[in-house]
Amino acid sequence: MKLDSQWVLVTGGARGLGAAITRAVAREGAGVVINYLRSDVAARELAESLGERAIALQADVTDEKAVARLFAEARERIGGPIVCVVNNALADFRFDGDARPKLADISWSRFSQQLEGAVKGALNTMQAALPGMREAGFGRIVNVGTNLFQNPVVPYHDYTTAKAALLALTRTASNDLGPDGITVNMVSGGLLRVTDASAATPQAVFDLIASLTPLRRVTTPEEFADAVLYFLSPWARAVTGQNLIVDGGLVKG
Repeated sequence: MKLDSQWVLVTGGARGLGAAITRAVAREGAGVVINYLRSDVAARELAESLGERAIALQADVTDEKAVARLFAEARERIGGPIVCVVNNALADFRFDGDARPKLADISWSRFSQQLEGAVKGALNTMQAALPGMREAGFGRIVNVGTNLFQNPVVPYHDYTTAKAALLALTRTASNDLGPDGITVNMVSGGLLRVTDASAATPQAVFDLIASLTPLRRVTTPEEFADAVLYFLSPWARAVTGQNLIVDGGLVKG
């Protein structure tokens, strides 16, 4: 299915990286459902700027019933199923390594929060999307990961652990859903210049990452978003269960 024939759900799609993914999807002609939790104004303004093939719908992705309502309302408004899901929503988190608790001090509640957001949120959207994808005989699921799984240079223990679990779910789901014509992949980034989550990162860290990266610059949200499009496109029709690292070559996959 070509991109301009798809309706794509982007969770956490109103701000930061999510907004970049939303714009990239719309740019290629796909319909986009912009999911948000609290960013009502940003979501609605973004939808209005993208035209009639963009709608904004509120739901907490960790709430199974709220996700079910989102899919039901989306189907009613677009006249068919959502066939692509980009699981981008991020539980409250700031990328500020100096302020993160070390292993000796971190509480389980931090792990639980990140696991709920990354893994439970993705599970809820995937399960809600399955009937429509099976009806269409087609589905694309793209989960957003992190290169810290391969290169844990900053002590984001809770965040990195949750994304590692999401990668495992990506791979097991790809095996389970492949016979239905549904692919499941992950795109993993590093530090992005700049999102709401990375705004607390000191300039010295951006400069260090750029100096260590083959391209000598920090990846932008827009560059990351374009990689997501690959997995949604017909070009990736034989690719599933994969993790594509998009960080300018800093981490070799």
